[in-house]
Amino acid sequence: MTEFEPFMGSETEVPILPLPQLAEVKLQGMLDWLSTFGADAKGGVTRLLYDKAWCEAQHALAARMEQMGLLPEFDQSGNLYGTLRAADSAEGAEQLPIVTGSHIDSVVYGGRYDGAYGVAAGVLGLEYLRRHFGTPKRTLQVVSLCEEEGSRFPFAYWGSRSITGITSLEDIQHLTDKDGIPFSQAIREAGFGSDSGYRPAAQKYGAFIELHIEQGQVLERLGHSIGIVSDIVGQKRLSISISGEANHAGTTPMSWRKDALAGAAEMITAVRTIAMAAGEPLVATVGRITAEPGVGNVVAAQAEFSLDIRHIRQESIDRCWHDMLQAFLQIASKLQLELNWEEHLSVAPIPMNEQITADLQNICKQEQLSYMHMPSGAGHDSQIFQPACPTAMIFVPSQGGISHSPLEFTAEEDLMRGFRVLVQLLYKYGYGS
Repeated sequence: MTEFEPFMGSETEVPILPLPQLAEVKLQGMLDWLSTFGADAKGGVTRLLYDKAWCEAQHALAARMEQMGLLPEFDQSGNLYGTLRAADSAEGAEQLPIVTGSHIDSVVYGGRYDGAYGVAAGVLGLEYLRRHFGTPKRTLQVVSLCEEEGSRFPFAYWGSRSITGITSLEDIQHLTDKDGIPFSQAIREAGFGSDSGYRPAAQKYGAFIELHIEQGQVLERLGHSIGIVSDIVGQKRLSISISGEANHAGTTPMSWRKDALAGAAEMITAVRTIAMAAGEPLVATVGRITAEPGVGNVVAAQAEFSLDIRHIRQESIDRCWHDMLQAFLQIASKLQLELNWEEHLSVAPIPMNEQITADLQNICKQEQLSYMHMPSGAGHDSQIFQPACPTAMIFVPSQGGISHSPLEFTAEEDLMRGFRVLVQLLYKYGYGS
């Protein structure tokens, strides 16, 4: 992992800024404006990778960036950059840019803050610095990442994975969405891809800083304004398939049944038991279950359920999955069922950069903001960037911990506290000497 260039280190103290005329920043207004792209009948936002609402939002953002004095630029994946360029003669002008931002896509019927908050705050933050402090000594950028959620295609973090070079267009062009539309067709129709004329997505950063809503209840319940993310949890996602034998619900004795759904029920109970025994911060979730033939008077022949395991330590994830699998195999053997499983995602836990988190802590102290260090239980683009460049995350409270829902909400004063911390950090890294 690359380290900071010398003038960016914590040893270089930059006085805290008074942040003139902060009230002029209309952060909530920009979020309201972004939410009009993909507004749905349920009061939320549905903005999926390369769909009409997504395209309109990214191009409208590009126009807004240009109006605010930033240089907009797309890459082949559809990631959008707004650049506040350092003067060519400035010290640090040739160093890698400091980048902030988040993702523009949403889940189906999602909220207006997830991802969009980090994008809006980044655009307004760079415009604020340009207007009040002029040209930076080091180039600053905001990125509106094309995709993070995996809501349209069965693949997440496409924006950050394409930038870091982990995944190429060729790796995923065969994927299809629920309507059978190939990824290769969707990206081409949106105006992106290798033949689009835009530059390749791969790029190097000096650092990446992501401002995000918490999507949980911890900050609100404990009364803190800012969460400084220490680690992003690792995740393992699987599909568990059980095969039995369909038979008549009235004429098949209980002891003779090969009931796939009964087996699934026992396994799901085992998931909770094992996760509770492992203790916090491990979490394990079964969020989906299906059964076939799915008829009330027929013993189920097939059952399938999802399994999601998360922890900040890989060994804890691996141990939990091992214990669950052994329990599943015992249940399947007892009930004369066949067991299969398929892993869809395995992401290692990622610690955030210690130097940036120390700078964030100092800013919170100087700004007299209540803060806490905390892990992120949700996955974020920051976990993709951290192995490639120094990376940090800032959380602000989510009301009721609700996210991925039209009810997602963060009060404007909390949004602005996160904005203040971000702008102070960008000033330190972009204008410090």
